[in-house]
Amino acid sequence: QVQLVESGGGLVQAGGSLRLSCAASGITFSIKEMGWYRQGPGKQRELLASLNDSGSTNYADSVKGRFTISRDNAKRTAYLQMNNLKPEDTAVYYCNCKSGRTGNVYWGQGTQVTVSS
Repeated sequence: QVQLVESGGGLVQAGGSLRLSCAASGITFSIKEMGWYRQGPGKQRELLASLNDSGSTNYADSVKGRFTISRDNAKRTAYLQMNNLKPEDTAVYYCNCKSGRTGNVYWGQGTQVTVSS
């Protein structure tokens, strides 16, 4: 059974940094792509950053230059380094991964990030 577990969320002051982790287990397939999303109160879930198996990254304009996605294949873990956090970054952050074989997408349960002004 595929399981993604996010960690690293919490409360931080504006201008601070957090590093989120997404540990994958139960994966028996190659991971085509991993991504980080967030969903703020009353908002739709939005893509923040993605990293594919070729090493290419993609970022939302709202986080470009502040957030960095990375991946440790040996540990089957993805990271999201978040710097210069703003109150509007407050949201539940989710990671997902896409199977390279089936295209199925798997989601974690989310981790709360709260940025105080």
